[in-house]
Amino acid sequence: MDKTYKEEMNIKKEAQRKKVNSASDDRGIIIVNTGDGKGKSTAAFGTAFRAIGQGFNVAIIQFIKGKWKTGEMEVFKKFDNITHIISGEGFTWETQDKDKDIEAAQRGWTEAKKIIQNSSDKEYQLLVLDEFNIALNLGYVDIKEVVEIFSNKPDSLNIISTGRYAPDELIEIADTVTEMKPLKHAFEGGIKAQRGIEF
Repeated sequence: MDKTYKEEMNIKKEAQRKKVNSASDDRGIIIVNTGDGKGKSTAAFGTAFRAIGQGFNVAIIQFIKGKWKTGEMEVFKKFDNITHIISGEGFTWETQDKDKDIEAAQRGWTEAKKIIQNSSDKEYQLLVLDEFNIALNLGYVDIKEVVEIFSNKPDSLNIISTGRYAPDELIEIADTVTEMKPLKHAFEGGIKAQRGIEF
């Protein structure tokens, strides 16, 4: 039994080694976290902290969420190599002001463009656009312009775009796309959003 297990593991190890050795393109990637499930922003922020651990400079622009006081905001303040920008005015059903929401999304996108276009000097290695997919889906930011700018980003820059309803055009140019699928959520069971868990 033990011998068979070792043989199976050696076969898997060799297959994995071949996969790793066959990857030769060394450049920053575009990641999209989408879907109806919890964890899209959380995964992006986890990657941001991993990047900081590797000595990277990280820019995080938050769309939509607005003036919520979140746990991640407090943590971002503790790191000199995180630039944190809030451009959202809040969830659209809270603001109820489409023009204001569009203006806020455009402000955030303007900041993102500056970071992308100026990152050829390697100022940032990771840009997180939190809830950006929603702004794209609502048409607050032009998807054609986003695709063009993302497609011409510096090789040194990685970009993560989070939020439900990622447009097909964004998914097509992304290198890694994850769809969060809900199986069960505490809120549906009548449990309030938990401080330190949901925000």
